[in-house]
Amino acid sequence: MECVLTFKKRCDRGQAIVLVLAVVVVAVVFTVAIGRFNSRLIDSQQARLAADAAALAGVVGGRDAAEQLAIANEGVLTAFLMVGDEVFVEVRVGDESASARATRAP
Repeated sequence: MECVLTFKKRCDRGQAIVLVLAVVVVAVVFTVAIGRFNSRLIDSQQARLAADAAALAGVVGGRDAAEQLAIANEGVLTAFLMVGDEVFVEVRVGDESASARATRAP
């Protein structure tokens, strides 16, 4: 089919491809953004879990126990402070960090 441009008839053939490509690009960008958001959310939750576990371990076994539990939960112990019966820790997982406090007191 030949398309001839005249004053009365326009050639609109092939314009749907541009719209489809635009929708595909938007879908890909949206998917990547959601993936990055989910990754940060998972790292944040994992950091909180690792910090809680490290704080509890630190109360019982000191810095070494806290560090081992942080590593076991895919984290890195970045801060450890023991004051009396209380332990304060900070753990980093990926780009996210979390802090926790634990005590021996009932």
